[in-house]
Amino acid sequence: MSYLALARKYRPRVFADVMGQGHVVKALSHALAGDRLHPAILLTGTRGVGKTTLARIIAKCLNCETGVSADPCGVCSACQEVDQGRFVDLLEIDAASNTGVDDVRQMIDNAQYAPARGRYKVYLIDEVHMLSKSAFNALLKTLEEPPPHVKFILATTDPQKLLVTVLSRCLQFNLRRLPVSLIRDQLAKVLDHEGVQYELPALGEIARAADGSMRDGLSLLDQAIAFSGGAPLARGPVEDMLGTSGRERLFELLRALAQGDHAALLACLQKLEQQAPDYAALLNDLAAYLQRIAVLQLLPGARSEDDEEALVALKDQFAPEDVQLDYQIAVNGRRDLPWAPDPRLGFEMAVLRMLAFRPDAGGGGTPAAGGGERRAAGGAATAASVAAAPRVASAAVAPAAAPSAAALVDAPPSSAPPSAPAEPASAPVPAATPADADVAARWAVVAETLVLEGFARQLVRNSAWLGRDGDLLRLALDPRAKHLLNDERRAAIERALSMQLGEPLRVRIEIAGDAVQSPAQLALQRDAARLQEAEASIFTDPVVRAFREQFGATIKPGSIHPLDS
Repeated sequence: MSYLALARKYRPRVFADVMGQGHVVKALSHALAGDRLHPAILLTGTRGVGKTTLARIIAKCLNCETGVSADPCGVCSACQEVDQGRFVDLLEIDAASNTGVDDVRQMIDNAQYAPARGRYKVYLIDEVHMLSKSAFNALLKTLEEPPPHVKFILATTDPQKLLVTVLSRCLQFNLRRLPVSLIRDQLAKVLDHEGVQYELPALGEIARAADGSMRDGLSLLDQAIAFSGGAPLARGPVEDMLGTSGRERLFELLRALAQGDHAALLACLQKLEQQAPDYAALLNDLAAYLQRIAVLQLLPGARSEDDEEALVALKDQFAPEDVQLDYQIAVNGRRDLPWAPDPRLGFEMAVLRMLAFRPDAGGGGTPAAGGGERRAAGGAATAASVAAAPRVASAAVAPAAAPSAAALVDAPPSSAPPSAPAEPASAPVPAATPADADVAARWAVVAETLVLEGFARQLVRNSAWLGRDGDLLRLALDPRAKHLLNDERRAAIERALSMQLGEPLRVRIEIAGDAVQSPAQLALQRDAARLQEAEASIFTDPVVRAFREQFGATIKPGSIHPLDS
């Protein structure tokens, strides 16, 4: 007798053997126990999670000679024929090779006839999303009102491609990807039954490589048994078979990064080069480990039995911000790997970026906790550029020292001739901007500290200092803001200044003939200078310049802002 693959030999025969799909098994069991199974069932999920297996179990439950139930006997002729794949009333149709409307019409015509052996004729249409649109339309009426002796079970890995009219006629069950621990435990049971010795870490490697699929895990186990040649399954040979032989070195590499140990990092890279691993897979694993470290740092209760002790120990050696940056570098390094001269060089460059860059710990101060001797290269802005994200930068514009109001209003009067009336000017007057820029800056600070609200505050912010003559303070209003001027708002400014100086004052506001250096105008100039400096810091950054020159990258207009904006 020919060898039977483990994936077929250990295929579940009853609902109790189906693993990781309890939500589906529970619903189907209750429906079958009451003989209330929906005539059209849709099973969705990735490959190897049990879609075909569940369909065959349903066929046994419906046609078992002991009666319809959720627990078929497994020994009657109907149950055995289903298990052996030769039950005449279970028709498994591959939609990938029967996509046309003629194939569906033939199936519909045959569905009218009574089952040959069992109670129900069960149609299992695998990869149903491969049917053409006309084939789907031909199937709609039969799906909605099938003959009483017919059950349809549709299976697909891509339910998004199904028509809404098909989905609305089916009872849909979404099968989950299986966790690593579940696949590993099942592999251990299979090996115990087969009498094959093994190391549990080796099974963990196979379970991770299965990527949520039990069938893939059993197929890889078959390969590992053949690869070992009768020897116990060990982690090293299994990693060689899977091409993940460098994964164990990743923990050493992460420890070297956390401690900033250049010599240890170099030794790790040299050992990896000797093993000739799959560098793309290593970058994926590195990103996965960093993500898990971040979870353990910020959500301590999320630790599971799948977390290796070496990984758990690393969470206290990294600063959280370093983990976030290193993860981004690993992900971007995986994306850029095809552009690297060699996969090894691309991997090493990503690791060197992790060593070279770290988030700025508050302006060049003490390195972040757990960062060891890792060098700050360019601060937060440069680190962010490594992640190829929209950049921001800070502009060092020092605010003017805040003077007292008295120091300003006691300043020498301007050369502008005094004006007697305190009422608002009825006609524009020539601009009389103070020659001393320091006076304008000091007035801006005073104007911002006045206890004013609404339009009165806007009025004083758009007015420049002209001078003082006795108890009369003279201001020049920007002509673009003349709509703000009225006697009520001028009086509010007069009261605010009198209260701040502790003496009665009068305020005259004249409309200037041209733009003036008002507090609002000075603020706009400061913002423009800060933005210009931020843009200059981005465009001159060596990493950004390299992206622009080598990859034709562009900076999105309007995406650069000062850090404190």
